[in-house]
Amino acid sequence: MKAYPLQLTLPIATHVFGGQLIRSKLGKRGLPEGPLAETWEVSDVDGNIATVKNGELAGTSLRDLAQRYPDELVGPGWRGPHFPLLTKFIDASGMLPVHLHANDEAAQRLEQQPNGKTEAWHILWAAPGASCLAGIKPGVSRETLRAALLAEAYDSVMHRLPVKTGDTFYIPGGMLHSFGPDTLIYEIEQASDIQQHAMPWRMEDGSEISREEREKNIDALLDELRPELVTEPQPGLLIEESPHASRRVCCAGPYFALERWRFASRYEYTFTVAQILSNLGDPLTIEAAGETLTLERGESCLLPAALRKATLTGNGELLVGYVPDLARDIIAPLKARGDSEEEITRLGDVWDTLR
Repeated sequence: MKAYPLQLTLPIATHVFGGQLIRSKLGKRGLPEGPLAETWEVSDVDGNIATVKNGELAGTSLRDLAQRYPDELVGPGWRGPHFPLLTKFIDASGMLPVHLHANDEAAQRLEQQPNGKTEAWHILWAAPGASCLAGIKPGVSRETLRAALLAEAYDSVMHRLPVKTGDTFYIPGGMLHSFGPDTLIYEIEQASDIQQHAMPWRMEDGSEISREEREKNIDALLDELRPELVTEPQPGLLIEESPHASRRVCCAGPYFALERWRFASRYEYTFTVAQILSNLGDPLTIEAAGETLTLERGESCLLPAALRKATLTGNGELLVGYVPDLARDIIAPLKARGDSEEEITRLGDVWDTLR
């Protein structure tokens, strides 16, 4: 595989909760007219598999690359049925459905899928007073929860949490959740589109769901629910690399880590696994393996693992997602700067695979 910075086609979702925020707040260009809910920045999900747009590999699907060149694309020793990460910009001008995604065990047992969907939300913009629903209040029985979901009495059984720009929420598979209205987020997650939701309408077009179908949906949701799960908004942990470059670790777990970088002028870095770069600031230049790519505001690209190093030039503000080695990439650098185990734990499922 020839390794160079890959630009991918952009699957788009026009669900009913979308609006104009990806254009107006993020400044992303080249989008179709009308309300827009989601842009799938890097996707290997069935039905929305991206293909390479630039260079020698143009026209090749991300699925094909992941299966033919797992070591070169994703990282040494990685094996799987598809590229492991999905990233999106999501416009929650309206409220998203109250829903959940199965964890790995439930996805394999109940939905015959290879993996579940743990995700994280990085809040790019939120109106004053914005909030989200995430997790079940203590002591709520299955029967009480079912009745509340049917009555759309979500606040009676779910935690409502404040949402503000710059925070990150880590949402494990099996946690009931919703966010919006008036919120713009960047979402990183396991590559999956499975979900169960409790609403009386379909998010694709707003059409009504019958009572009988809705009851079946809620029962399926309850079978995948993990009511013990909780989350809180986190500001992340900052690593100052120099007076001109900083990395904020927003969240981390066995499936993904997300960082927000700021740098001025020229920034060189090395890596061992695939990197997803999404630009939040001014246009910047990426140089790697003799290739140069300009990344505009709101654009994303994928750096294959085989590149191993890249140079970024500009006044940069980037989101960087990857599958981490938790001990090396997260715990060691954060402990070196004095962060406690408790502080690191708040980032997500940092310790589960290490104990």
